[in-house]
Amino acid sequence: MSPPSPPPPQSVRLISDCFIKPPQLPPHSNQPLHLPPWDLAMLSVHYIQKGLLFPLPPHCLDPGFDRPAFIHSFLEKLKRSLSSALFHFYPLAGRLATLKQTDPPFYTIFVDCADSPGARFIHAALDMTVADILSPTDVPAVVQSFFDHDRVINHDGHALSLLSVQVTELADSIFVGLSMNHALGDGTSFWLFFNSWSEIFQAQEKGILDVVQLSRPPVLTRWFPENHSGPISLPYTDDPSSFLARFEAPELRERVFHFSADAITGLKAEANQQCGTTNISSFQSLTALLWRCITRARHFPPSQVTGCRMAANNRARLDPPLSPEYFGNSITPLRTAAMVGELLGGGLGWAAQLLHAAVAGHSNAKLREWNDDWIKRPQVYHMDKTFDSYSIMVGSSPRFDKYGNEFGLGKALALRSGYAHKFDGKVSAYPGREGGGSVDLEICLPPATMALLEADTEFMAAVTVS
Repeated sequence: MSPPSPPPPQSVRLISDCFIKPPQLPPHSNQPLHLPPWDLAMLSVHYIQKGLLFPLPPHCLDPGFDRPAFIHSFLEKLKRSLSSALFHFYPLAGRLATLKQTDPPFYTIFVDCADSPGARFIHAALDMTVADILSPTDVPAVVQSFFDHDRVINHDGHALSLLSVQVTELADSIFVGLSMNHALGDGTSFWLFFNSWSEIFQAQEKGILDVVQLSRPPVLTRWFPENHSGPISLPYTDDPSSFLARFEAPELRERVFHFSADAITGLKAEANQQCGTTNISSFQSLTALLWRCITRARHFPPSQVTGCRMAANNRARLDPPLSPEYFGNSITPLRTAAMVGELLGGGLGWAAQLLHAAVAGHSNAKLREWNDDWIKRPQVYHMDKTFDSYSIMVGSSPRFDKYGNEFGLGKALALRSGYAHKFDGKVSAYPGREGGGSVDLEICLPPATMALLEADTEFMAAVTVS
């Protein structure tokens, strides 16, 4: 028998995988964790896929260094701290489950925290370098293979782990990628877990091997509207495919643009000056620039209606408010719309003022109305229907602590994401690595549209070229 063919170039090699469970579970974990409307609405969208690229210490690159032993020790520390983190975030070690009965008709989806093999942990390798990942203008497609659960939707969490960690070893660096079921939590929840895992890893490095008391423990109790304490019955009593949809992205370019703190301060000053106000925020000003410039690159007719959606965190908007550490979904895709001619003719301040008004009007009353309406008429988000090609969608947030996550390798070099939620007009906002109010925007557009955006003088004047 001939030897197996070598793997193709730029192909991630799976080395090992296993499942990680918390060291123990609280007594109430054997009860179903019922999901409220904001969670259930996510059943047909992708997992959240975000990760960090860390440099290997210089001595690891020396010819005589025992790199396999170093990597083995590093992975064992990651597994031990991950297990401890799952003690605090035990639903992530569970699986989705469905309870269905016919008389009376009842169908609900919940998290089974007791009967599960745990979260998945993968060790992989790739013969590439930091320069191969970060130097190209566009994000290389191989980055998508740094994440598990590629192209799956949250409903698949019935059979797949709700959290998967993939550690990809590169020639001079390590990428730690997390895939988390979006029905369990939003971006705030995702980064709370990532931050907590990092906090536990660092505590264990200092010799604290018992249960680490987190500085920001998660609030796992789900929020339900009054008079709807759960479980919520869904009208889907037959084949789940009747309410689910799979989404395949078109051909896209994905590029990360950097905006310095000074550039964003200038945009904010310009927007407020044009409107004669001081209440427009930095992020609203930056989003207004994006909306205008991407719309111009698309060459829509002046009468076409275009939209801008922003992922709004609802925790502080509810009355009474939810804890900032609420672990679950509490976001709304807040939409603003205008005709193309108005958007491009009105100036940066005009667009920013529209966005500001939408955010200011996002109230407790509207949130409760949305929940009440959803319970009467449940429906899940379908990416091809919720997000259209005439709009942009700005997700994630530069406020999340992303570069504060350290696992004994120092500060991360960059943040990258997987295939999930990539479509024409999707923008993800991250803090710039240098901090101070700088922002990185990960933008996904068809090749022709991206080329026109790169030639847009208004847009590129604000971009900081490193």
